[in-house]
Amino acid sequence: MTQITRAVARALVAARIAANAIRRRAKSAAGAAMRFGVTAILNVFVRLGLGMKTYYRFECVGPDGRVKWTELVPNLVVNEGLNDLLDKYFKGSGYTAAWYVGLKGTGTIAASDTLASHAGWSEITAYAGDRKALTLGTVASQSVDNSASAAVFAINGTATVAGAFVAGAATGTSAVLYGAANFASARDVVADDTLNVTVTLTAADAG
Repeated sequence: MTQITRAVARALVAARIAANAIRRRAKSAAGAAMRFGVTAILNVFVRLGLGMKTYYRFECVGPDGRVKWTELVPNLVVNEGLNDLLDKYFKGSGYTAAWYVGLKGTGTIAASDTLASHAGWSEITAYAGDRKALTLGTVASQSVDNSASAAVFAINGTATVAGAFVAGAATGTSAVLYGAANFASARDVVADDTLNVTVTLTAADAG
């Protein structure tokens, strides 16, 4: 083999090696791109979710029948409530809906609050009877409320009300705390006032 022939052969071998290297890099890049695409798609699906919101409307009526004050406030669905929702709906755990509305005093609501432990605030009980049943109507347009049967609190003492909560028991702390809401500023109630509370629960795609 002449020197020219050997040089050509070496050049062809080098060209094949370079071509193989280019193909390997292209496959690696394509694989990385595919992995990135799959990850991006998965991230999109993971981020799609359900946004749960609750609103409380309060109407305080004095013994003379006049409205003394009103409030409309959003609710924080606490972690215990979110876990319960996932457990009851998606896992299909045994379940009978029984929810009650209670009143809260001043203090901060935390996502980690439970009915048995909510150090930032205390329950207000200056009214006749137990927590009031949350009687919900028909679900429509991703919303349901108790406007046809509001929770009515017959106030029997002087108290400072700063919000309300929804829980799974009429009395005691052995139940789920779904969520709670806070006024911007606390309100006073006195004996013979009536506090009507309407609760609206909504659900929307959070994606």
